Amino acid sequence: MPFTVTGAFDDGATYSVQVTGRADRPVIGSHRATALVELHQGSPVSLTPAGPVRTMTGDDEATVLAVLREYTHVIEEGLGTPRQASVPG
Repeated sequence: MPFTVTGAFDDGATYSVQVTGRADRPVIGSHRATALVELHQGSPVSLTPAGPVRTMTGDDEATVLAVLREYTHVIEEGLGTPRQASVPG
């Protein structure tokens, strides 16, 4: 189920993307966030600080969200965000 993520990069630039769950277009919206997600396709990513670790694939919404959380400051997650990807705060 697609959901929206809003966040900011370390340089303060903000983004808003829709996480699609599609392998061919994992996120739609920010070109920079899209490039970040595409860069990490096939890389291991931890769903939470303590794990588990999974390979990032575009059709796995939880791993796409984990990449955004690891490399940006996620400000808001919309309805439909995968529960297993939640990081206790």
